Amino acid sequence: MAKQDSQIMIPDEVIMDKIYLIRGKKVMLDRDLADLYEVDTKQLKRSVRRNIDRFPEDFMFELTKEELADWRYQFGTSSSETMGLRVPPFAFTEHGIIMLASVLNSERAIRVNIQ
Repeated sequence: MAKQDSQIMIPDEVIMDKIYLIRGKKVMLDRDLADLYEVDTKQLKRSVRRNIDRFPEDFMFELTKEELADWRYQFGTSSSETMGLRVPPFAFTEHGIIMLASVLNSERAIRVNIQ
């Protein structure tokens, strides 16, 4: 019986469009990572809060309300519903993204973590 190939292939363009420069760091936002890891943003944030010691500031930080407003402004609107963001999101650096895969309990996060 042949082993099924379970590699995850996400086009570079998809990832590159979700990387932002905030506080001088390249980061991805919680909701984008939740989509990639196939979990709800609420579940992702809950997992991070339960494991907060694993996420020092160089791994993850929460945007301030001012940063969120500035970020929204860059997209040309001041609506509080802009791109679905009502509360300041978590922003994850490369190291934080790797750590996130280890604390999430989703099939996809597990596959990403062991590859």
